[in-house]
Amino acid sequence: MEELDRSRAFARDVKRIVVKVGTAVVTGKGGRLALGRLGALCEQLAELNSDGFEVILVSSGAVGLGRQRLRYRQLVNSSFADLQKPQTELDGKACAGVGQSSLMAYYETMFDQLDVTAAQLLVNDSSFRDKDFRKQLNETVKSMLDLRVIPIFNENDAISTRRAPYQDSSGIFWDNDSLAALLALELKADLLILLSDVEGLYTGPPSDPNSKLIHTFVKEKHQDEITFGDKSRLGRGGMTAKVKAAVNAAYAGIPVIITSGYSAENIDKVLRGLRVGTLFHQDARLWAPITDSSARDMAVAARESSRKLQALSSEDRKKILLDIADALEANETTIKAENELDVAAAQEAGLEESLVARLVMTPGKISSLAASVRKLAEMEDPIGRVLKKTEVADGLVLEKTSSPLGVLLIVFESRPDALVQIASLAIRSGNGLLLKGGKEARRSNAILHKVITDAIPETVGGKLIGLVTSREEIPDLLKLDDVIDLVIPRGSNKLVTQIKNTTKIPVLGHADGICHVYVDKSCDTDMAKRIVSDAKLDYPAACNAMETLLVHKDLEQNAVLNELIFALQSNGVTLYGGPRASAILNIPEARSFNHEYCSKACTVEVVEDVYGAIDHIHQHGSAHTDCIVTEDSEVAELFLRQVDSAAVFHNASTRFSDGFRFGLGAEVGVSTGRIHARGPVGVEGLLTTRWIMRGKGQVVDGDNGIVYTHQDIPIQA
Repeated sequence: MEELDRSRAFARDVKRIVVKVGTAVVTGKGGRLALGRLGALCEQLAELNSDGFEVILVSSGAVGLGRQRLRYRQLVNSSFADLQKPQTELDGKACAGVGQSSLMAYYETMFDQLDVTAAQLLVNDSSFRDKDFRKQLNETVKSMLDLRVIPIFNENDAISTRRAPYQDSSGIFWDNDSLAALLALELKADLLILLSDVEGLYTGPPSDPNSKLIHTFVKEKHQDEITFGDKSRLGRGGMTAKVKAAVNAAYAGIPVIITSGYSAENIDKVLRGLRVGTLFHQDARLWAPITDSSARDMAVAARESSRKLQALSSEDRKKILLDIADALEANETTIKAENELDVAAAQEAGLEESLVARLVMTPGKISSLAASVRKLAEMEDPIGRVLKKTEVADGLVLEKTSSPLGVLLIVFESRPDALVQIASLAIRSGNGLLLKGGKEARRSNAILHKVITDAIPETVGGKLIGLVTSREEIPDLLKLDDVIDLVIPRGSNKLVTQIKNTTKIPVLGHADGICHVYVDKSCDTDMAKRIVSDAKLDYPAACNAMETLLVHKDLEQNAVLNELIFALQSNGVTLYGGPRASAILNIPEARSFNHEYCSKACTVEVVEDVYGAIDHIHQHGSAHTDCIVTEDSEVAELFLRQVDSAAVFHNASTRFSDGFRFGLGAEVGVSTGRIHARGPVGVEGLLTTRWIMRGKGQVVDGDNGIVYTHQDIPIQA
């Protein structure tokens, strides 16, 4: 299973950054400087410097540049006879001396153009053995950073006591990756970024199509699983050296990111907490599982844990929910921080406004979620309730009791608060749970899952609720009809339809939320405006928001239609009309009545009467929630009886169609089907029944000698 990245929030506290640029980033083909790439990098570092970050640069590339220059000079000065002789390898230390001046000349020129001052600091391995040197190094760098100077470090290969560059890997540091890690620790940096020629650390060579990018490196998991490719084509280290340096720094307390230097924006993305490259962190083992679990393993573990949960007393199950509510409030700051990173990433990716709106955890959301969890905890224990009691025969009593379904698989998009509602309902109803949220809510879901599972006692186990993190696992889970008992998709029409078409497991949910408000001719105008406005504007992205406004034809004559339209348009709602309404109101005609906007937009149509409204709803609705606004009780009852939807309201906003508002504590989803559960699905919808019989030794024996009474027995409260 792909591990989660729960830690990018550390980027908010970063002040001092060490950036290491590899040879493959600095140079292009033939060893020449990659001018465009390096220029973009300098611009990024200059911006960070201007924004108040303390930037320290460690740059490779000197030996490669020097070799390229000396080869050219050697060619120019050679006779034809010289060229016929075998060419000797150039001295690496001479290459380092020649190339270092070229490298710094470029940095000086570029940073001068960006109004930034840079400084060169060449160091040797042996120098770090001297305490006075290290003290002076810190003082010098601090002075430079205070003056907004960018120090540029490199090993002084020209006069190094190593046998030769790229050959001797002994000492305190042995390449610029290990030098960067050493400097990050010595100079007390907040973050180390190692820029490479690939996106990060892969499970195998990046050129292998079966290799996967590792977003968070877990030493206990990955150190024996990774197959490294060749070392750098130009530098001495390659990915093996980077990983070794990153592990050393990370486990000493410095977060490290290995990412591609081919995109200068990657540094900015890292600092904004976006999921870029591979993260190394001393707490990584807390964020990702050390061992992989298959889809079946997760489902089986959830079932085993659910049976342990059911074995607890009602009070113990109640306490778990109360502990979860407390944990949510105690971790509010962390949860909001992770959610803000998700929202920023969604906006950066240009996701639709309606999708971003579903993603945001608004102020007070954590408190509201905690309150709903506590309300669930205070409800009557739903497990093991006697629903019917029958005397089958003398001394033979049969009870029909409520029982958990087993293991639920919930696939949901965007809304991270849904995770809390679903998890608390599963715990209250004694079910195991597998959750797959949308990738846009990855961080929010991860921290919420951790907070909740940490509050579950070890006697039950955190595996009661499994968080599926890879889309590739969904097809495998949908095949597990022998382990998973119910699938509930919460999301787009496409998502629900796709799941229904690819599994034998029962599916509960709704494909669309095309909700109608019909305003009858006998309405109270002020009430109609309040209900229509609330149904559309309270939360436009919700599945129970009004998508179509139906208005009785007589309301055109008395200007009520215009008042309703003004109430919507003045609040920024974009209106589309059916054939009649578009002509009357001079608004664009809707492409379809079967459209769910999930935004501040809706369709308006004029109908003949209540029968016309009912026909329209049956033809174009999704059987979710529909409402009539009228003062005529006969018309209202007609509408309530005949509209075939999961929820039908009279003089009340469609936004009331919600598990919490119905008093169910929360909802796992809304079902527009007609089997098992319909409407907002709370605890009751996650239960099935069991039959318990108590006898005194009776046997069937061909029904001889037994008298069936089948008498109902009163159920004692």
